[in-house]
Amino acid sequence: MTVSSVEIRTLVEPAIGTLARRATPFLFFTGKGGVGKTSVGCAVAVALADAGKRVLIVSTDPASNLDEVLATELADVPRPVDGLASLYASNLDPEVAAASYREALVGPYRGVLPDATVASMEEQLSGACTVEIAAFNEFAKLVGDEEATRGYDFVIFDTAPTGHTLRLLTLPTAWTDFIETNTSGNSCLGPLAGLKTQRDLYARTVDALADEGRTTLVLVSRADTSALAEAARSSTELADLGIRNQVLVLNGLFTATVVDDPTASALERCGADALAHIPAVLASLSRVEVPLVVRSPLGIESLRLLADAIPGISRAATPLPTETETAPLLGATSMSLLIDELAAAGSGVVMIMGKGGVGKTSIAAAIALELVRRGHPVHLSTTDPAAHVADTVAGVEGGLTLSRIDPEVEVEAYRRQVLDGAADLEPEALSLLEEDLRSPCTEEIAVFRAFARVVAEASDRFVILDTAPTGHTLLLIDSSEAYHREVMRNTTDTPPEVLALLPRLRDPEFTKVLIVTLAEATPISEARRLQADLARAGIASYAWIVNQSFAGVATTDPVLQARGLNEIPHIASVIEREHRVVLVQWAPVPPVGAGLSALIGRREAAATCLACENEKARLLHAANPVTPPGGCRPPGTGCCGTPGST
Repeated sequence: MTVSSVEIRTLVEPAIGTLARRATPFLFFTGKGGVGKTSVGCAVAVALADAGKRVLIVSTDPASNLDEVLATELADVPRPVDGLASLYASNLDPEVAAASYREALVGPYRGVLPDATVASMEEQLSGACTVEIAAFNEFAKLVGDEEATRGYDFVIFDTAPTGHTLRLLTLPTAWTDFIETNTSGNSCLGPLAGLKTQRDLYARTVDALADEGRTTLVLVSRADTSALAEAARSSTELADLGIRNQVLVLNGLFTATVVDDPTASALERCGADALAHIPAVLASLSRVEVPLVVRSPLGIESLRLLADAIPGISRAATPLPTETETAPLLGATSMSLLIDELAAAGSGVVMIMGKGGVGKTSIAAAIALELVRRGHPVHLSTTDPAAHVADTVAGVEGGLTLSRIDPEVEVEAYRRQVLDGAADLEPEALSLLEEDLRSPCTEEIAVFRAFARVVAEASDRFVILDTAPTGHTLLLIDSSEAYHREVMRNTTDTPPEVLALLPRLRDPEFTKVLIVTLAEATPISEARRLQADLARAGIASYAWIVNQSFAGVATTDPVLQARGLNEIPHIASVIEREHRVVLVQWAPVPPVGAGLSALIGRREAAATCLACENEKARLLHAANPVTPPGGCRPPGTGCCGTPGST
C-alpha cells in the first residue's frame, strides 16, 4: 500500500467527496450507534473507487449491515461490490473468526492428546474474550501486515458503535500487556502460544494506528447533543492512545427550506442548538457536513448521491400522502396503550432492545417515568458502555431509581469475591488464579453478574433495562449460556440470581422485550435479525416500537414530506408481521426530562377519534407539531386533525 502524507485544514467542507480526496491509506469510522457510520464509510469508499482507486471496506461490527448498504452478498474474505469493479468489501464475523481461531489452536492436538484434554482446551477457548481476540487477529492482519493489503490503495473500516470501537482499538496495548505479564501459559484464552505468535503483528498494528500519514480516524456524529458528546469522548480517548489524525463528519444535517413550517423549523433549531454547544475538542477538527436525505442510501447509485450532497439545497415538493397510503398506519397502537398493558402486570422486567441510535434510551426513560406517574416503583438501569440515561431523566424526581452497570467497579468486586474465596489455595495456584482474573474475559463475567442482580430486583417493582446496542446485547445474553462453565472454574459460589437469570428472561410473564427500530430498511432488517437471535435463545419479543417517524407529521417541508412518505411502506411491513406495533412520531421537543411525555401521547378512551368518533382508530395524529394527538388521520389527508386532550 502506498503511503502519503495528507494535509487536513480546519474548515467546513461541503461533501463526502472532499473527505475522500484527502483520505489516508487507512480510514476508521467511529461514532455513536445509528449516526450513519456505515452509510458515510460506504459513500467515501464509492467516491474513492470512482476516482480509479482500489478500495477495500471491512466491517468488524458483530451486527454489520455492510452487505445491505452495498447491495452485495459479502463473506469474511474480500469480494468485489456489484456495480463497481475496483471496490471490494468483507464482513469479519467475530463468531466465525473465533471458531477458526479455536480450531487453529486445538486442531493439531486432535488424535494426539486424550479426548478429555482436547475438550478442556476447547472449554478454555469458549469465553467471550476469545471472540474479541479472534476478531482482532483478523483486524490486525489488515493493519499490521502489508502483504494483506498490498493490492489496495485504501482500506476502510466500518467499525461498531462507540463502546465496541474503543474496546477494539485499545486491544493492541491491552493484549500486549497481558502477554508480557502472563508467565504461566494458562488463561481463559487457552494456550498462550496462540497470542505470543501475534506479538510482532500487534506491535506493527499499534504503530500504524498512531501514524498520521497512514491512519485517519473519522468521527461520525449527528447534530445531536448526546451524539456529539460521544464523538468528543472518543476523540479524546483515542488521541490519548496516539490516534490524533481525526476528522469530524456531521451526518444528517437538516436545513429547513420552508420558512413558516413549524416542524421543519423545530428540527433545524434542534440541530443548531446542539452545534452551538459543540465540544471544543470537536470544534477544532476539520469538518465535513452531510445533509439529511429522504431515504437511507442503499446501493452504489444512492451512495454516489450521498457523496455529492450539499446541505441546504432544496428539493421539489412531494405530494401529501393520500388516505389510502396512510391506511396501514391504523394498525399501530400508541405508547400509552402499550404502557397500559405493561402496567397491568404490576412488576417485572422490560428490556428495550435494538440497533444503536434508534432511541432506546429515550423510550426506556419515557416508559419508566410513565409507570412512576401511575404509581409503580421503577428501577431504570443500563448495560450500555455509552449510557446517557441520567442525562435523559435529568430534573425528574420521585418514585424512580437509577443505576448503571460500571464494568470497572463490577470487575474489581468480582475479583475480590473470587480471591477472598480462594485464600486457602497454595501460592502457585493462587498466582495462577490472579493471572486468570487479569484476562479481559473477567469483565464479561462481572458485568453479567451485575445484570443478573438488577433483573432479580423485578419481583416487587418494574425494572427497565436500557440495553446496549444490538451486537453488544447479543454477546451479553449469549454469555449467559457459558457463564456457569466459566465461573465454576474460579469459584463454586454461584449467586442464585445468576442461576435464575435465563429462566427469568425466557418467562414472557416476567420479561417483556420491546424491540425499537426506525422506519427505514436497514434498522428494520437489523431488528428482525435481533428478534431471530432472541428466538433461538428462547426469548420472545413482546412488541415493536417504530420510533422517530415522520409519517403523518404535519409539515410542508419537501425533505420531511418525502421522508414521511417513504416511511409508510416500511411501517406497514412491520405491522403486517408483528402482533403488537407502536408508532412514535418525531416530536419537536427534545426527549429529555418533561419532554419525554411527548413520546407517550396519553389520551382518554384512546381508540376513539375526538372529532369523527371513529372507534377503530388505534393511532391518533396531531393537528400540528405542538398539539397533542386527537385526529384519526394525518392533517391534510381528509382527516379532522382535531387537537385532543391529555
